[in-house]
Amino acid sequence: MKETSILLACLLSAPLAFAQPSETKNKQTTAEPITVTGKTIQMTTEEGVSASYQPLNTLVVREDRSRPAGRYVLDGPGHVLDKEGKVVQTRIRPGARIRVYYMNTGTSRAVDHVVLVD
Repeated sequence: MKETSILLACLLSAPLAFAQPSETKNKQTTAEPITVTGKTIQMTTEEGVSASYQPLNTLVVREDRSRPAGRYVLDGPGHVLDKEGKVVQTRIRPGARIRVYYMNTGTSRAVDHVVLVD
Protein backbone atom coordinates (compact mmCIF):
# COMPACT_ATOMS: atom_id res chain seq x y z
CA MET A 1 0.00 0.00 0.00
CA LYS A 2 2.86 2.31 0.84
CA GLU A 3 4.45 1.74 -2.62
CA THR A 4 1.16 2.48 -4.32
CA SER A 5 0.84 5.78 -2.42
CA ILE A 6 4.35 6.85 -3.44
CA LEU A 7 3.74 5.88 -7.06
CA LEU A 8 0.46 7.79 -7.11
CA ALA A 9 2.12 10.88 -5.57
CA CYS A 10 4.89 10.76 -8.19
CA LEU A 11 2.42 10.44 -11.05
CA LEU A 12 0.37 13.40 -9.82
CA SER A 13 3.40 15.67 -9.25
CA ALA A 14 5.22 14.83 -12.54
CA PRO A 15 3.12 17.14 -14.78
CA LEU A 16 3.82 20.03 -12.42
CA ALA A 17 7.58 19.37 -12.49
CA PHE A 18 7.76 19.38 -16.29
CA ALA A 19 5.32 22.24 -16.89
CA GLN A 20 6.51 25.01 -19.22
CA PRO A 21 5.72 28.66 -18.61
CA SER A 22 3.15 30.06 -20.99
CA GLU A 23 4.29 32.33 -23.82
CA THR A 24 3.51 36.02 -23.46
CA LYS A 25 1.81 37.66 -26.39
CA ASN A 26 2.94 41.25 -25.72
CA LYS A 27 6.52 41.39 -26.97
CA GLN A 28 8.15 44.71 -27.62
CA THR A 29 11.08 45.08 -29.97
CA THR A 30 13.02 48.12 -31.01
CA ALA A 31 14.92 48.41 -34.24
CA GLU A 32 18.10 50.44 -34.35
CA PRO A 33 20.25 50.82 -37.45
CA ILE A 34 23.59 49.04 -37.29
CA THR A 35 26.57 50.04 -39.41
CA VAL A 36 29.16 47.36 -40.11
CA THR A 37 32.46 48.30 -41.67
CA GLY A 38 35.16 45.94 -42.78
CA LYS A 39 37.39 44.78 -45.55
CA THR A 40 36.04 42.34 -48.12
CA ILE A 41 38.22 39.26 -48.39
CA GLN A 42 38.23 37.69 -51.81
CA MET A 43 38.98 33.99 -52.17
CA THR A 44 41.18 33.12 -55.16
CA THR A 45 42.26 29.77 -56.62
CA GLU A 46 45.35 28.64 -58.48
CA GLU A 47 46.09 25.24 -59.92
CA GLY A 48 49.50 23.72 -60.46
CA VAL A 49 52.02 21.12 -59.32
CA SER A 50 53.60 21.02 -55.87
CA ALA A 51 57.34 21.70 -55.97
CA SER A 52 59.94 19.31 -54.60
CA TYR A 53 61.24 21.80 -52.01
CA GLN A 54 58.78 22.94 -49.32
CA PRO A 55 60.16 25.40 -46.72
CA LEU A 56 58.64 25.38 -43.23
CA ASN A 57 55.02 26.72 -43.14
CA THR A 58 55.09 27.40 -46.89
CA LEU A 59 53.54 25.60 -49.84
CA VAL A 60 55.44 26.07 -53.10
CA VAL A 61 53.38 25.48 -56.26
CA ARG A 62 54.50 25.56 -59.88
CA GLU A 63 51.43 27.32 -61.23
CA ASP A 64 50.00 26.62 -64.66
CA ARG A 65 49.64 30.32 -65.52
CA SER A 66 52.98 31.70 -64.47
CA ARG A 67 56.66 30.92 -64.77
CA PRO A 68 57.83 31.54 -61.20
CA ALA A 69 56.60 29.25 -58.45
CA GLY A 70 53.84 30.63 -56.24
CA ARG A 71 54.41 30.65 -52.48
CA TYR A 72 51.51 30.28 -50.09
CA VAL A 73 51.65 30.72 -46.32
CA LEU A 74 50.35 27.79 -44.29
CA ASP A 75 49.24 29.37 -41.01
CA GLY A 76 48.03 26.55 -38.78
CA PRO A 77 47.18 22.98 -39.70
CA GLY A 78 45.42 23.89 -42.97
CA HIS A 79 42.97 21.63 -44.72
CA VAL A 80 44.13 19.28 -47.47
CA LEU A 81 41.25 17.51 -49.20
CA ASP A 82 40.91 14.94 -51.97
CA LYS A 83 38.54 15.31 -54.95
CA GLU A 84 35.63 13.90 -52.94
CA GLY A 85 36.15 16.44 -50.13
CA LYS A 86 37.62 13.99 -47.60
CA VAL A 87 40.47 15.20 -45.36
CA VAL A 88 43.93 13.92 -46.37
CA GLN A 89 46.28 13.22 -43.44
CA THR A 90 49.49 12.58 -45.40
CA ARG A 91 51.84 15.26 -46.70
CA ILE A 92 51.53 16.57 -50.23
CA ARG A 93 53.96 14.62 -52.40
CA PRO A 94 56.20 16.53 -54.84
CA GLY A 95 54.70 16.65 -58.32
CA ALA A 96 51.09 16.25 -57.15
CA ARG A 97 48.49 18.29 -59.06
CA ILE A 98 46.78 20.57 -56.58
CA ARG A 99 44.31 23.45 -56.46
CA VAL A 100 45.04 26.08 -53.79
CA TYR A 101 42.25 28.26 -52.36
CA TYR A 102 43.83 31.32 -50.78
CA MET A 103 43.39 34.96 -49.80
CA ASN A 104 45.77 37.79 -50.60
CA THR A 105 46.80 39.41 -47.33
CA GLY A 106 48.95 42.13 -48.84
CA THR A 107 52.45 40.72 -48.70
CA SER A 108 51.57 37.02 -48.70
CA ARG A 109 48.91 34.54 -49.78
CA ALA A 110 47.24 32.73 -46.87
CA VAL A 111 45.94 29.25 -47.67
CA ASP A 112 42.32 28.44 -46.82
CA HIS A 113 42.43 24.88 -48.14
CA VAL A 114 44.16 22.70 -50.74
CA VAL A 115 42.48 20.12 -53.00
CA LEU A 116 44.48 17.25 -54.49
CA VAL A 117 43.34 17.10 -58.12
CA ASP A 118 44.82 13.66 -58.90
